[in-house]
Amino acid sequence: MRFDVLTLFPDMFEAVTRYGVSGRAYAAAIWELHCWNPRDFTTRKMGYIDDRPFGGGPGMVMQAAPLSACLQQVDSRVGRRQHRVLLSPTGKPIQQADIRRLARYAGLSLVAGRYEGIDQRFIDRDIDEAFALGDIVVSGGELPAMMLMDAILRWVPGVLQDAQSAQQDSFVDGLLDCPHYTRPESWEDLKVPSILLGGNHEAIGLWRRQQALITTANMRPDLLERARMQGQLSAADERTLAGAYGPLKD
Repeated sequence: MRFDVLTLFPDMFEAVTRYGVSGRAYAAAIWELHCWNPRDFTTRKMGYIDDRPFGGGPGMVMQAAPLSACLQQVDSRVGRRQHRVLLSPTGKPIQQADIRRLARYAGLSLVAGRYEGIDQRFIDRDIDEAFALGDIVVSGGELPAMMLMDAILRWVPGVLQDAQSAQQDSFVDGLLDCPHYTRPESWEDLKVPSILLGGNHEAIGLWRRQQALITTANMRPDLLERARMQGQLSAADERTLAGAYGPLKD
């Protein structure tokens, strides 16, 4: 997997190349990162790539020309036109299904914007899709780009030591993940649910499904309704939600 990132701050991306799961996979050459600074593609003095917005208003706007020239150089270096993704609060909220789809590309070009925004003409002509990672505004696209990369890399073979970890994450089956516990069995008089200690994996699987349903109903009812509309809930799931199993706490 190859990522080419257009960014004014390439050093920020050491967070994904030097640490954690992504860092280990990067050291093992499972994936590549190439950062491109749009300042290297401007014809203006001092490397300026932004200007005042037409129509007035606060802030500065990134210009189309250096960004477009930078993307062209990326494609020339790679030898093909890569799929292009803009990280922007005006993009659509990204879903786990989008992550799995993006993970199937051999390479992605990510654009991390700055300032008040990016000239819309560049977005309209040169960007394939734009994503937001939440209903928030941050100072630039670098942090969202790294979060996107990390989420995608979890689906790249060899990145995770146990590939099933990604399969059991929240959102994969439309629900939030179930609660998890580890040793010791008792901590400050709080005990691990006994069902997890009995070794009956069928019963454990059922308990985890029930807990995922309850967690999702409590925390993200919108996800539960979406799963229901998409036919992801079984009759047993509906009985759990209706309380047919009784209290599910240990």
